[in-house]
Amino acid sequence: MNVSSPNLPGDDAFWQRPDPAAESLGRPEPAPKAEPIGYSGPPRATPPPADWRPPTVAHPPPPRRLPAQDDEALDQAEGSARTVTYGVGLVAGAIALVIICLLCSRLFF
Repeated sequence: MNVSSPNLPGDDAFWQRPDPAAESLGRPEPAPKAEPIGYSGPPRATPPPADWRPPTVAHPPPPRRLPAQDDEALDQAEGSARTVTYGVGLVAGAIALVIICLLCSRLFF
């Protein structure tokens, strides 16, 4: 298998572009450019028949009334939830503070 170039030293004719005035270079002739066709819009849709919907058989019952809210019980539940949330936050903060103090004391001492 020969992978070297077939040209002789100093002969660059192999790498030059072919002469554009030469006869056919073995390429097919370019196709003539087609006229652009304008967009005529989407195709027209045929309207559906008048009875295309299924008949409605079931009529749902009207919605029922919701029970009345007990505002005092809601306020009491919110207050106890706030107390639990603050308590958990204080405990987590105290634990984090102790851990930070321990880590800092290990670094400095």
